[in-house]
Formats: sequence, C-alpha cells, structure tokens
Amino acid sequence: MKKRFALKCLVAASLAVSSGLTMAQNTIKIANIVELSGGGASAGTNFKNGVEMAVKEINAAGGILGKKIESVTSDTQTNPGVAKGLTQKAVDDDVFAIFGPVFSGSIMVSMAESRRAEVPNWTGGEAASITAQGNPYVFRTSFGQSSSFPKLARYIGGKVKTLAVVYVNNDFGKGGLDAIKKELAKTPTKIVAEISTDSGQVDFSSAVLKAKQSNADAIFVYTNEEESARALRELRKQGWNKPVIGETTLTGQKVIELAGDAANGAVAHVGLTVDAPKPEMLKFKANFYQNYKYISDHNGIKGYTGVYVLKAAIEKAGKLDRKAVAQAMKGLQISAKQHPGVLMDVSFDDKGDIDRESFLVEVKDGKQVVVETLPPLNPIVAAAAPAKPVAAPAKK
Repeated sequence: MKKRFALKCLVAASLAVSSGLTMAQNTIKIANIVELSGGGASAGTNFKNGVEMAVKEINAAGGILGKKIESVTSDTQTNPGVAKGLTQKAVDDDVFAIFGPVFSGSIMVSMAESRRAEVPNWTGGEAASITAQGNPYVFRTSFGQSSSFPKLARYIGGKVKTLAVVYVNNDFGKGGLDAIKKELAKTPTKIVAEISTDSGQVDFSSAVLKAKQSNADAIFVYTNEEESARALRELRKQGWNKPVIGETTLTGQKVIELAGDAANGAVAHVGLTVDAPKPEMLKFKANFYQNYKYISDHNGIKGYTGVYVLKAAIEKAGKLDRKAVAQAMKGLQISAKQHPGVLMDVSFDDKGDIDRESFLVEVKDGKQVVVETLPPLNPIVAAAAPAKPVAAPAKK
C-alpha cells in the first residue's frame, strides 16, 4: 500500500514538472525591474507601462516565434542594493531577459548579476560607464552620454561662450559632467562653474545663485526629473533670463508638468520624444494615452521600444537562446518599416550602445516643440537593413 502511494506521488510530481516545463517552453518570461517608488518613481513607472504595452501588443499579434511573453514587475525602490537583489531573484526564476533598472546607479550594480547568468538586460540608464565596461549582456534603450553629448556640445559650442553646469552628484550626473567637459573642450565654449547638487535635492536657491555669480552666458542643467523641475522654478524665481540648456531629463513631460510656466524656453537635446515628427511615434503617443490616461515621457518610449528590440533580436537569432540573442544584438540594425514597434530606424554597436536620429526641442506654452532633427552619429542607421523575421518552427 505504501509502495503504491509513493508511486502515485512520484507520478504526480513528474506530471507537475512536465507541466512546468511545457509552460516554460510556451512562454518567454521577462523581468521588469524598475523604480516604482522613491526618487525614480516617475521614470520607472513610465518605463514599466511602456514595457507592458509592448508585451500586450506583441502577444495580441501572436507573440515571438509563436511564443507569448510573460512579464513580471518588481520595484527597486530606487535603491541599487534592492535592484541587485531583484536581479538575482529574476536570474533564479530563469527569466529569458531583464528590462531595467532605469537609473544608472542601479543598473551599474545589478548588471553584474545578469551578466553572471548570461541573461540579456535592457536598461534606460544613460551613464557612459554602463557600456564602457564591456558587459556583453547589457543593452541600452536610449542614448548613452557618449552618443548624446557630442550632438549637444555642437549646439552649445555654436551659441554660447561661457557656461555654468549644474549637475546631480551621482553616477548619472558625474558621467554627464565628464562628458560635457570632454566635448566642449573641442569648442570655443568655456565652462566657468561646476555646481554639484544632491539626488532628491529640494532647495536649488544656492545652486542658482552660484550660476548667476559666475556671469555665465547660459546654464546647463543635468539632474533627474524632479530636481530639474525644481531648478527651473528657482531659475524663474531668481530672474534668470539667459538660455537654459539640458539633455533629455530637463524637458521631459513630467518636468514640464511640475515646473509649469518655468519650463517655457528651456532647450534640450532629446533622443526620444512623443512629439517627434514620426508617424509611428505619434501613434505610440495616442495608444499610450488611451491605455494609461496620461502622456508618456521618454522613459515610456524606452521601455516600449526595448521589448520590440528584443523581438527583433530573437527573430534574427531564430531561436529562444539567450546567448544567441545577445550575440544577435551586436551590430543589429532594425528598420522601423519592417519593425514598427521600434518607432525609428535604430542600430546597436558591439558594446550595446544605440544610435538613431535625435531631436532638439524647446518648451513652448507647456509643450515640447521639435525645432530640429539631428542625424544619427553613424549614417548607416538611416538606411538600416531590416532584421528579417524568422518563422516559428512547425509544431511536432
């Protein structure tokens, strides 16, 4: 009797394992590890929503190689240590790919875990050091500082003689300071003040006062979204009437909402904006609003396009193999005509850095207005060859 009972338990356990394997084979499990609370909540929430919208669309269209995507979301609390632990858990759960974190400080810590397990990891972090370390499993969903700052410096160098730089004292901000100094050294522009601020800083009165005392012709603000809004309000309060220049975070949708009229006149180089004069981008803007009842910022685009890049890489590899997908990302060029979900023609180099068109925007009447479209650094992106879809193998 005991032997028959033990045999039944063994059979039941075997069936459960078999069922689990079948489920794993029929889905592509991804981990969405993002900032849903703390200082990065706005960026992380947008990124998460973009990922989930892409997953919903791809699954409705039949999935990837006939497999549906299963997405699990976790909150890093904008804490690098938590991000590392969640990445370890995702690895233990045998996910196929990881999306996030968005903040550079967190991905710098967590990506060691995804690399160790050879799990492809897409991040919204922009610090140059993320891809400089040669991690073959980390890929950007937006420009790194090494891609965006040459374009930004060309704009500043042609208009400004002296510049005050206000930056956030973390990996993201210090990387930006180093990048702008390096690029402006090639131009006539001279940096006359380097003003450090803290992540989450509330009072920008001292920073703005230092910028005014430097007598700079313009100010470059490179902080996170909430701090950027506070800086813009303080600049308006202290009567700053000179150019305010920045990168993507200075003129994001959340910044404009928080800063109100103080955002008007700010100019920034942005890699992604829902107001780009691109049909697919405008379609994304409308669909995102329909799903979430607010307008996405650049972080929503990062998450959304990242999932479609994963799709293109899997189709190029032709199989659900993490190593093969990571290899397929090297030198990958994706045509938006062939893969509309990437929104714009895009390419990746062997370090995981991204290249595509970008934009100069100015905030006018509370809205981002594209004033110029800038070509990719590598002109080949404009004629990107499509990543050919590979049909799913016939079921046996």
